[in-house]
Amino acid sequence: MKDEQVLKDLHAFMQSKGFVYGPFPEIYNGVSGFYAYGPLGKLLKNKVENSVRSLFFSNGFRELECPTVLPDIVWEASGHLNTFVDKTIECSKCKSIFRVDKLIEEFSNKDTVGMSDKDLLAVVKKEKISCPSCKGAFKEEITAYNLMMKTEVAGKPFSLRPETATVTYLPFKRLNEYFRKLPFAVFQIGKAYRNEISPRQHLLRLREFTQAEAQLFIDPKEKNNWEKYEGIKKEKLPLYTSHQQEKQLKIETLSLDDAIKHKHIKSKAYAWCLHLAYKQFLSMGIPANKIRIRQHLENERAFYADDAWDIEINLNTFGWTECCGVHDRTDYDLKKHAEFSKQKLEAVRDNGEKYIPHILEIAFGTDRPCFALMDIFYEKKEEGEGKTMFKLPYNIAPIDIAVFPLMKKDGLPDYAEHIKQLLERDFIVDYDESGTIGKRYLRAAESGTAYAITIDYDSLKNKDVTIRDRDSEHQIRIKETELKEAIRKLLSGEMAFPQKA
Repeated sequence: MKDEQVLKDLHAFMQSKGFVYGPFPEIYNGVSGFYAYGPLGKLLKNKVENSVRSLFFSNGFRELECPTVLPDIVWEASGHLNTFVDKTIECSKCKSIFRVDKLIEEFSNKDTVGMSDKDLLAVVKKEKISCPSCKGAFKEEITAYNLMMKTEVAGKPFSLRPETATVTYLPFKRLNEYFRKLPFAVFQIGKAYRNEISPRQHLLRLREFTQAEAQLFIDPKEKNNWEKYEGIKKEKLPLYTSHQQEKQLKIETLSLDDAIKHKHIKSKAYAWCLHLAYKQFLSMGIPANKIRIRQHLENERAFYADDAWDIEINLNTFGWTECCGVHDRTDYDLKKHAEFSKQKLEAVRDNGEKYIPHILEIAFGTDRPCFALMDIFYEKKEEGEGKTMFKLPYNIAPIDIAVFPLMKKDGLPDYAEHIKQLLERDFIVDYDESGTIGKRYLRAAESGTAYAITIDYDSLKNKDVTIRDRDSEHQIRIKETELKEAIRKLLSGEMAFPQKA
């Protein structure tokens, strides 16, 4: 962890402002890996998920919703049932169990990718890492821990899904019939479950979390004949290739065309997916200078993956943190489910030739981007140094507009309520009439609210309002008839806020 005090301050902010509560349920002492989103946190998460839907829809993806509990034969076919494990280490004193790689990363900032069991134990010993629970020493032994959450349905073994990808592959025949021809792309946003050993990183490592995973089904012969690539091939991405990692070189900003030419990226369709994933995080409001795209090393890439890169975000609390994986899964998944289900999961080319499609995957959750936004944009000021601020990008702010009557009399609250009703069909609107106007501005700013609208005595005469910008604190007056369109343009970035009142 980069700064434990920063995490404590951030956690206190989340709790006090109604973003995230937990570990949940707090009144029963809480269980690690479970958190609840409060009123502002849920609004923020909705904004993040709506940005996901918007970008996927605009690129031709369609959304599915599938069950979260399935029979174990599904997970046997996918490989999760027997191989979905983490390496754990046990405290010799209190018997607490921890995921060894995350323990090392948290207490030593060392990269554990590709380390053998022997190497992991050597780091624990060298860095003198002790049990976080009781400070006892760890046993010199690593064991495998299965992450599947088990249950029964009608007396038969079932498991809760550990991701949404597998359940997206299962209706392939129906999807192929619906879309009529390949390529086609679908995504899901929904709950997934992992029996994490000792989650200690707030929203970054949960036992119940929200996944947002997209799957592009494609003819393998068409991976380098991808028309959409032509429109983005000159776009530059912050790539951290396996060569750079091995040589300890810095991130390199490369165009997709150069990345293809230098064979860092294997296909044009995959490059397009990587670019789309990058755009996804920018659209959520993550600053470009906080993002890198790291290629998987040979010893960490799944055996079935032809190409694999992660999008990582540099957090104030935990440093570089993986938040998205982009994988070329080839035909592995459809082949496995065809084998176990005894069904043919094939497509047909125009010439009548049958083939098994390949799958390109963009896999991420929505909890980590939510945490990242709070981590990056929350700024605590020390006593006497100014106000605590939460300067989220305006389009992702939990509340778009706060409406304040200047006074609680003389018809000001009535007109303020009218303005609130005018706006709340199109925007998330808060209404506050308690306390001084200065305190209300401060509360709104600390919650990340983009703009505050004040109703004063001139508003009653002129049918206009004052809009106050959160960051600059500048104010302008806008006629009621122009208000809705002005706010829309301000939030979308089509209109800049004037620099002078």
